[in-house]
Amino acid sequence: MKKSHVLRASAFLIGLSLVAAACGGSDDDSSNDGGGDGAVTCDGTKIAFFGALTGDAGNLGQNIKKGLDLAVSEFNAANTDCQITVEKYDSQGDPDQAPALAQKAIDDANVLGIVGPAFSGESKAALPLFEEAGLPIVSPSATNATLSQNGWTVFHRALGGDDKQGPGIAAKITADGKTKVGIIDDNSEYGKGLADIIQTTLGASAVELNSLDPEGSDYSAVVSAAKDAGVDSIFFGGYYAGAGKLAKQLRDAGVEVQLYFGDGVNDKGFVEAAGPAGEGAIIGCTCAPVDSNPKFYAAFKAKFSEDPATYAAEAYDAANAFLDAIIAGHKDRASINTFLSTYDKAGVTKQIKWDAKGEVAGSAVYAFTVVNGVIMGTPGLIK
Repeated sequence: MKKSHVLRASAFLIGLSLVAAACGGSDDDSSNDGGGDGAVTCDGTKIAFFGALTGDAGNLGQNIKKGLDLAVSEFNAANTDCQITVEKYDSQGDPDQAPALAQKAIDDANVLGIVGPAFSGESKAALPLFEEAGLPIVSPSATNATLSQNGWTVFHRALGGDDKQGPGIAAKITADGKTKVGIIDDNSEYGKGLADIIQTTLGASAVELNSLDPEGSDYSAVVSAAKDAGVDSIFFGGYYAGAGKLAKQLRDAGVEVQLYFGDGVNDKGFVEAAGPAGEGAIIGCTCAPVDSNPKFYAAFKAKFSEDPATYAAEAYDAANAFLDAIIAGHKDRASINTFLSTYDKAGVTKQIKWDAKGEVAGSAVYAFTVVNGVIMGTPGLIK
C-alpha cells in the first residue's frame, strides 16, 4: 500500500478500551490458560479467512487477512507445539460464490473457525450453512444490521453493525447542517441496508435518488437526479470502487455538494478511483482508527512493512478469540463456539464480548475526511 494513502485517525473514541495486543502480545495475558509453549498440540488445526482477496473490494479483504496472519504468526511463535495454519477462501465479495466456498470450509474438518465472511451479502448467503455445520464465525467487517437477527448461534462480529453506524452518520450529516440529503446505494445487502437506515433516520431531510450498478460505468441517471432534486449533500451506501466513480461523475457534472459514505469506502481505493473529486468526502466507520493501539500498530508495520488499514485490527481481535479458545484446550467447533459465548477480554479495538445475538460490546462510530488525497481522522465525535 502506498504510504500517502494510509488511513490516519484522531483518537476520538466512545465505549472502546484500547489496550495491548491479545494472544502472544502481553506477558501477563491470562488467556493462555492452556499453558503456554508446548502445553497444547494442534495437529493441523486451521483458522480460515473468508472474503474478497480479489475483485473490486479486494483491498478490504487483504487488510483482514493480514490482521489474521499477524495474530497467527504471533501465536505460532509463542506456542511451538501448537502451530495453526491459515486457510483462505477468496469469495471476491460475491454472494453467489459464498455457499460453495462455505461448504468447502465445512468439509475441511481441520477448519475450526472462520474470520469472516468479510461482507454482508456473502455472510447472508453462507451463514445458514455454517450454522447447520456448527462452524463458528467472527466477522471483522460485515455490518448489515439484520445479520444478528436470524437466530444463528455461530454468528459473531467484531465491530458495531449498521444499526449503530447508520444513526451515527445521520447524526453527523444533521450536525453539519444538511437539510436535503440525496440517498444513493449500490443495491447490495450492505449498501442498501445502510442507506435505508440513514434515510429512515434523516426522515424528511432525505431524498431517495435510487440505486446504481457498481460495476457499471455510467452513473448519469443518479447524477441527473441529484442535480434535479437540488440536494445539499449526498450519502452513498456501497464500496470504494463504486463510490470513487460516483464522486468523479458528480464533480464532472458540476454537483459540488458534500459527500458522505460508510465503512465500505474507508480505503485508499476510494481516493485512487475518485482522484480530486474525493477531496473533502466524509466517511463513517464503526472500525477503530488504525493507529489506536500503538503495540498492534508497531507489530503490524514490522511484519508487513506498511501501516494497518481498515478492519485489520478487528481481524486481529477476531483471530485472537479463536486462538485463545484453542490454547485453552478447545479443539472442536462446538466447544470453541461455546467458548466464544462467554469470551470477555480486552482486544486492540475494544472489549471483545458478545451478547446472545453475536453483537460485540461498544457502539463507537468514527468519522474520517479526505484531506489532500489522504483519508484522515476528523477532530470530532459522531457517536
